[in-house]
Amino acid sequence: MTESSEQQIELHGHPVTYHRVGSGPAVLLVHGITSSSRTWRSVMPALAEHYDVIAPDLLGHGRSAKPRGDYSLGGYASGLRDLLVALEVPAATVVGHSLGGGVAMQFAYQFPDRVERLVLVDSGGLGSEVSLVLRAATLPGAEYVLPLLASSPLRGAGAALGSVLGRVGLRASADVRGMAEGFESLGDAEARRAFVHTARSVIDPAGQRVDATDRLYLAEHVPSLIVWGDRDRMIPVRHGHDAHEHMPNSRLEIFPGAGHFPFNDDPERFVATLHEFIATTEPAAFDDDLVRRLMLRHRS
Repeated sequence: MTESSEQQIELHGHPVTYHRVGSGPAVLLVHGITSSSRTWRSVMPALAEHYDVIAPDLLGHGRSAKPRGDYSLGGYASGLRDLLVALEVPAATVVGHSLGGGVAMQFAYQFPDRVERLVLVDSGGLGSEVSLVLRAATLPGAEYVLPLLASSPLRGAGAALGSVLGRVGLRASADVRGMAEGFESLGDAEARRAFVHTARSVIDPAGQRVDATDRLYLAEHVPSLIVWGDRDRMIPVRHGHDAHEHMPNSRLEIFPGAGHFPFNDDPERFVATLHEFIATTEPAAFDDDLVRRLMLRHRS
């Protein structure tokens, strides 16, 4: 992933930034809340050796526009559909991390004909538990506290910690680096506003309020892979095990010692796992009649 791979397109009057590298079957990488396409930088070069890799900055994140608008899962899913249409990509293997996992599931639900495979990485939307930090962001008045958390001293704390660890021969964990990048992204008032709107669309003070568990059976005929770090403190690994039970024919890969960003904790294993999954599965073929039969079979 390089600066030269960064491109921008205008959709519905709003600039959307994305990286696109490689050639082959399309792989769409969807980042999490407060992150951006750069969260995938440790795996994109290796993936680009085999695939047409597309990694956008969702609206409200990274270098994309941050308008007053729809920051729901459905809104994000529609934005991804529009991006693929604009790039003339008919379908892709969709890989979603954290919030991006919830977006990926919503995308598969709204636009099933555009999903060849579904990959959920430490995904949101699979249970109520979520970190206290994200729950606190939904409290009344959170928008007035965020400027303090995003102040220059705190934004620099993660980078400072990484520098200190580097001097003694250690590497900051992927979670520390990911959180530091998240705080850094909140230095902009428009980004903070988008963050609060996004968080409140899926979370309340009690936890995640959007749960896809009751519709996971619809993935029965979509090749699905679930990847989780067994030391995830943001979203518990139990959500991955539960999703695996609810998704017929899905695969589950647990990364020992990894946290919320397993693709950055162990990039080589992540790339190998994703490559093996794609190589050993056939793209899903959307069948409206099949979906209807599945839904009727699961009537309560």
